[in-house]
Amino acid sequence: MKLTFLGTRGEIDARTSLHRMHTSLLVSWRRSHVMIDCGTDWQKRSLRKIAPTAILITHAHSDHADGLKNGVSCPVFATQESWNTMRPGPIPERAVVEPRWPFDIHGIRFEAFPVEHSLRSPAVGYRISTDRTALFYAPDIVSIHDQQEALAGILLYVGDGASITRPIVRKRGDTFIGHASIRTQLEWCHEEGVPGAVFTHCGTQIVSGDEGVMNETVASLGRQLGVAAKIAIDGMELLLRPRIFRRNNRPKV
Repeated sequence: MKLTFLGTRGEIDARTSLHRMHTSLLVSWRRSHVMIDCGTDWQKRSLRKIAPTAILITHAHSDHADGLKNGVSCPVFATQESWNTMRPGPIPERAVVEPRWPFDIHGIRFEAFPVEHSLRSPAVGYRISTDRTALFYAPDIVSIHDQQEALAGILLYVGDGASITRPIVRKRGDTFIGHASIRTQLEWCHEEGVPGAVFTHCGTQIVSGDEGVMNETVASLGRQLGVAAKIAIDGMELLLRPRIFRRNNRPKV
């Protein structure tokens, strides 16, 4: 399975050559290319070169879904809660994703897990698997419902890079909204035995900071917990190979 980080910038004003486009991931397996999230920045970019087989949406915030306003030529998958909020242009097929109900797109299996992030735009993370590999993708997150099941046996966690050590979390009634810190997410990986983590949807701390310092800070936090960790940048490609993630062999992320 090949992962291409098409964009890694969160909903912030800061922008650099390393973090220019709103967060989006392309998952490729054989002839299938599934794009996850299509934010506002993508209104100004053609998807012709990417040629996605399908587009999945994690939630309806503008930096994840407003790129659909110009319309797209492939099917789009989203929860009913997201469809209720989004106002996309022409789409050939609107598929409704049911949380915890796995579905296949040309050989890639997806399962949506509800995550805490927003009350107005409820979000999901996707467990993504083929017959050989599995990962979990959640670019905006405070916590994962059914965390153990979501992360069981995965090779890689791709998570929220809004803040490195300080959570950006508020409470609305009984619900927490916002963003878990990278340190907190690495603790989840440690708890569930996940060997590698990459962080996208980068916040101002990372985007405006020194790249080397930020990466070493995240890598050091990961080493303390036995998780190989790094920060994604726009255009970064990663091949998930099971042999890289053998027990007692540090994954190369």
